[in-house]
Amino acid sequence: MSIQLSPIIAGVMNWGVWDKNLNTKEMNHLIHLFIENGITTFDQADIYGGYTTEASFGKAWVNTKIDREKIQLISKCGIQYVSDNRPENKLKHYYYSTDYIIWSVENSLKNLHTDYLDVFLLHRPSPLMQADEIALAVEKLKTSGKIRSFGVSNFTPSQTELLRQKTEIGFNQIQFSATNHEAMIDGSLDYMQLHGIQPMAWNPLGVVFRENTEQTQRLKLLFSKLIEKYHVGSDLILLAWILQHPANILPVAGTINVSRIQQLMKAKSLVLEAQDWFAIWTESMGNKVP
Repeated sequence: MSIQLSPIIAGVMNWGVWDKNLNTKEMNHLIHLFIENGITTFDQADIYGGYTTEASFGKAWVNTKIDREKIQLISKCGIQYVSDNRPENKLKHYYYSTDYIIWSVENSLKNLHTDYLDVFLLHRPSPLMQADEIALAVEKLKTSGKIRSFGVSNFTPSQTELLRQKTEIGFNQIQFSATNHEAMIDGSLDYMQLHGIQPMAWNPLGVVFRENTEQTQRLKLLFSKLIEKYHVGSDLILLAWILQHPANILPVAGTINVSRIQQLMKAKSLVLEAQDWFAIWTESMGNKVP
């Protein structure tokens, strides 16, 4: 089944107790705000908030009374996180048995108060994952209508190919930004284009606003000129840089700032001139392109 997601995805990781600790009313307001501004896809994972954020979001979602078909829900499983909510986990590890994958999806559905996930991802690759077991779980979940599309997250091309030989892979959510652009040159994005796998980019703004390094200083100096040229903020320029890549990458935006949410979709219509696009890459690397 072909799944249409919004060009920019709302990242929910920091909505719960791991960061913003939003209440039900605040989450309800955010959900409405994103949808009103053309962002209809919400990115979850079972471990967010120490296995609590899905349920918090689900409670807020139910109260919105918005038609389920008007939004798309993504969730992930596989990381076994040390948490009071999973006392059996003595250290962080990964687990992908057929039964566990199915149980995890069903638990996410219960938390989110929905009958299906639009996209279900394996959160990180495990050296112990068995492709046949994963494929069996995916087949059962698709047949039962509990997931509409399957993908991976943080998988290399070879790890993805291992599973792709057994089941269809629709998405791979990777770290990608102007400051973390390895996927553009290590073959990852080429592989995804070749096999019809749509990339999602977590942390799409990179470290530009979080670190003061030679790299970010160079980029900020460039952005001072590009802001004046394109009449938008540097955050939108960073998103536009990603959106312009031919792999059709979907950035996962973690902001809950109202004014920024209202501006996000402007990045979709912002087309950087080729030399400006390459200037961002050049300043990130600190040298001219190869």
